[in-house]
Amino acid sequence: MIIFAIDDETAILSELHHSIEEARPEVEIHDFRFAAEALKAITESGIIPDIVFSDIELPGMNGLELAVRIKQTASMTKIVFVTGYSQYAVEAYQQHINGYVLKPIDAEQIRQELDYLTEPYRQVPGKLQVRCFGYFEIFWNGKPVSFGRKQTKELLAFLIDRNSICTSEEISDALWEGDTDIRACKTRLRSLLHDLKQTLAAIGVNNLVIRRRDTIGIDATCLDCDYYRFLRGDIQAINAFHGEYMKQYSWAESTLGNIALESNRFSLRR
Repeated sequence: MIIFAIDDETAILSELHHSIEEARPEVEIHDFRFAAEALKAITESGIIPDIVFSDIELPGMNGLELAVRIKQTASMTKIVFVTGYSQYAVEAYQQHINGYVLKPIDAEQIRQELDYLTEPYRQVPGKLQVRCFGYFEIFWNGKPVSFGRKQTKELLAFLIDRNSICTSEEISDALWEGDTDIRACKTRLRSLLHDLKQTLAAIGVNNLVIRRRDTIGIDATCLDCDYYRFLRGDIQAINAFHGEYMKQYSWAESTLGNIALESNRFSLRR
């Protein structure tokens, strides 16, 4: 693993280097006093860091500008800001950086950041994996789930978006906006529900859909969902949000606005 340490103050850079070294003795550490030097190492020398620990207050190109340039050149590089100025938190998280450490630095702080950043995301066994950020997608054991009807997927997306018991009318208004033929809408909805249950039963998921009289809902405990993890404050899900949510469905725009507001609140708290 390659790690860049960046700080224009020699003593603090040395402290950062030793904290990283103490936390992970096996890593390769490159020290830089200027952002331009670190960027040059990436673009000209071809040294691609796995993680960058950088001060924000740097002469010339500051840490925020550097983060943008690194993301453009080495999109998989993770960035952690190390600074004494907490007022930068909002702007930093708007750049979708991966961590934020306040000075004074110690090895335990660095170790916690490294443990989080290097621990791969693990799908919860026995649960459907749902991706709401960007385009809506659903997976089982790493493979996309295919439905017999195109709108079955949209029905499931709507139920996940609402995460509550919905009436047939609410679902019909979203999926067939403007259609006043209530009987036809209910017939189509029954066909979609049949397809949904058959598809889920084929992969062994039998308890996701909840039917109560004329209402329909889902059991959220059957899902491993980025949107739900976001609402619980999971930092990985927060960083995964890039301003897009179920983008193929127009009815999801209201939730997108709420997510954007919540994203700003998370940034302010951090």
